[in-house]
Amino acid sequence: MPLLSSPIGVFDSGVGGLSVLRALRAALPHENFVYLADSANAPYGERGDAYVSARTHAITQYLCEQHHIKALVVACNTATAAAIHEVRSSHPALPLVGLEPAIKPALAVTQTGRVGVIGTRGTLTSSKFGKLLASLEGQAEFVVQPCDGLAHAIERSVNLPETALGTPGDLAGVGSAVAGTETGALCARYLQAMGAFGTAPGQIDTLVLGCTHYIFVAHELRALVGPKVQLIETGEPVARQTRRLLEAAGLLRERAAAQVAGEDGDGGAQEAFTATPEIRLLTTGPVAMLQAGALRWLGLPADCCASVSVP
Repeated sequence: MPLLSSPIGVFDSGVGGLSVLRALRAALPHENFVYLADSANAPYGERGDAYVSARTHAITQYLCEQHHIKALVVACNTATAAAIHEVRSSHPALPLVGLEPAIKPALAVTQTGRVGVIGTRGTLTSSKFGKLLASLEGQAEFVVQPCDGLAHAIERSVNLPETALGTPGDLAGVGSAVAGTETGALCARYLQAMGAFGTAPGQIDTLVLGCTHYIFVAHELRALVGPKVQLIETGEPVARQTRRLLEAAGLLRERAAAQVAGEDGDGGAQEAFTATPEIRLLTTGPVAMLQAGALRWLGLPADCCASVSVP
């Protein structure tokens, strides 16, 4: 039985899900988190559904058994598309939040009626995404672009020189650092293939970032599409949904406090207040990559990170 102090589990194929963790920490400041990057098996977006499903089940089981999580956020569009329905069936009591490209929110803001969607091939060719698109047929024109290799290139960008990446936690710094690099070239190639961006009739005025990695190159994408095009990502909506599920389950931790033995002067239990919620970052791949991403994108120290094996 999970406790209020039990951590929320978050996982992705790599470090991209740190963007979702960032939004979760902002919305749920008193919660403990355990994040797992399956970097040894990344990128998921270029693997088959059966493989991604098997990894999703293995990681869910690991987080439940080893860390006793009270909720799980599948911070990966590809894993959500391939396996979330199966995880819901195998863990019916676990509050579960998945990701899908935010094309419904995009509909609410587009003025030209043309919405661009970028993501991994695994996400954008999945039956789940196909059903989502079909459900919105006629409401807008969606220009869908798989971006092979982009998530992997963003993962490698954490090894750029510290001085090039700006201050810790500064997402825009990453985008400006990769301009002219492999990542910048991929962004330019894929956006050019989608057509004209802008607010004039017939142009794409809204771009959905359908992969958790892409927010880390938002500055680069903005430079390519122009200042008037709206970028839509999923971190904040996912954080809001996670909070709603925890409230409904009676598992929301409103403040960083834990009950301890003893009585106060009025006969009630004393409370010991913890200074900071615990954040644990785990990876099946090189720990140095996760440490670099944690510092540069979240401002978290290296000792938050560890390497683990999840067969």
